[in-house]
Formats: sequence, C-alpha cells, structure tokens
Amino acid sequence: MLSYRHGFHAGNFADVLKHSLLALTVAALKQKSKPFVYIDTHAGAGKYSFKSEFAEKTGEYRQGISKVWREPEPPAELHDYLAAVRAENTGRQLARYPGSPQLVKRLARPQDRLLLSELHGSDVAALQQLFAGDKQVSVSKEDGLQMLPKKLPPIQRRGLILIDPSYEMRDEYKKVVAALVSGHRHFATGIFAVWYPVIERAATEAFIGKLAGSGIPKQLRIEHCVAEDGAGRGMTGSGMLFINPPWLLASQAETLLPWLDRVLADGAGRWKVEWTVPETGA
Repeated sequence: MLSYRHGFHAGNFADVLKHSLLALTVAALKQKSKPFVYIDTHAGAGKYSFKSEFAEKTGEYRQGISKVWREPEPPAELHDYLAAVRAENTGRQLARYPGSPQLVKRLARPQDRLLLSELHGSDVAALQQLFAGDKQVSVSKEDGLQMLPKKLPPIQRRGLILIDPSYEMRDEYKKVVAALVSGHRHFATGIFAVWYPVIERAATEAFIGKLAGSGIPKQLRIEHCVAEDGAGRGMTGSGMLFINPPWLLASQAETLLPWLDRVLADGAGRWKVEWTVPETGA
C-alpha cells in the first residue's frame, strides 16, 4: 500500500466517475443547512499536477478528465465537479487536478468539516501543506480504515465517508468489508462511498457479493468499464458502491453514465446502475 501513489493515475477515467459521483453526493448533503462531516480514509496528496513526473509517465488523464474537459456541452450532473476542476486551473489550460479532499473542500460550506487520513509519508506531507492553517480540515497520518470506528458517529450526525484504497494487496477487499460493517454499526445513517477497480472480474464480483451479504441495507452499485473484462489487461473499469446514497443519485447516474461512456469509451464500454441490496436489506 505504501508504494502506491495516486499521482500516476490522477484524472483518469476512474477518477472522473468517482469524483463526479462524489460531487453529486456533496450537493445532496448541502440541501440541508445542518453541517456534515467528510471522512476520507485514503486521502492521498490532495491535488495533483499534470506536469509532474507521475502524470507525465502514465498520461492517464488524457483518457479521462482531458476528454471531458474538451466537451462543449457537458450534462448538468457534471456542473459542480467541473467547477471544482476549473478552479484548479487558469483559462482553458488543464494543468492541475483536485483529489477527493480538495474537490470536497471546494464544494463544502463553512459549517462543514473534513477529516482526512493518509499513511504515505510524502502524500500526507503534501496534504498537511495544502490545508495548513485551515481549521475546517483535519489531517492525520494514520491507517484510515483502522481508525474509522473511532470517528463514528460524528458529532455532526450527518456525514459522507469515502473509502478509496489502492487494493494493491488482496486482503484490502476483506479489510474494506470489515470496515464497512463496523462503520455502519456505529453510524447507520451515514453515507458510505466505496471505490473499487475492475481488474479481475471474479475478484470484483466476490467483493460486491460479500458486501451484499453483510446485512447492510441500501447498497447502490454504479460501475463503468471502458474496455472488456480480460486477464492481464490492467484496470478495465471501476465502480462506486454507495450505502445510504442520496435519493436522486441512481437517476442522476442513469443520465450521466451513457454520456461518460460516449466521451471516454466512444460508446463501446459498459455501465450499470443497480441496487445490489434494496432499502429493506439483503
């Protein structure tokens, strides 16, 4: 896990899906005046430069946000997401990208709080520098999954928890399931958002199946694959699994994903929006 650097992948097609859905969720939370807390278990460096050694080496953003950035008429569902990306850049040049913490910080209100966890030394240092002196944001060098139960329930009583590990180690899937079961037990009304990669379809479905069988109700799966499944092809897609999603999120995703597929996969990809566990439970 400590070898993983999101700078290599910032702004790729998976980030577009994750961050557009994250922005829609934050917008839903802002419909009520009461404050909410955003908890990020794997916060990364906070924001990224496409001129960095990491981004230049892979160029993954060119198949992600770069394509969306050039579209003249993006759907309304991308308004807040693209506003946050534009705020990182000047004019029409796309040079920087907000990670999840910076995205939420740009969309949050003064009464909302951000609790950010990161274990990688270089990334947590960048995160601390980014939010230095910001009393709205707390940054901790820690294992975010391990520390999550101690942060729940939050004093705000409303919250969004993003769980976004690298999944470099196979046991991370098991740890995520355990963290969700524990987290939901402590904070049953919270919105939990879990990002997952599609690399090996069998592993992906096993992970989703374990979550579905956990007894946690209201699980919504939103997935987009830009290429066919296949061993040895790397990450062909990604998804977000929401627990207690905002009530409009499913319909918003139904509108958004066909557009994203056209732009990011020339209409040749596959996507799904499905309730893996309905409101009444498994």
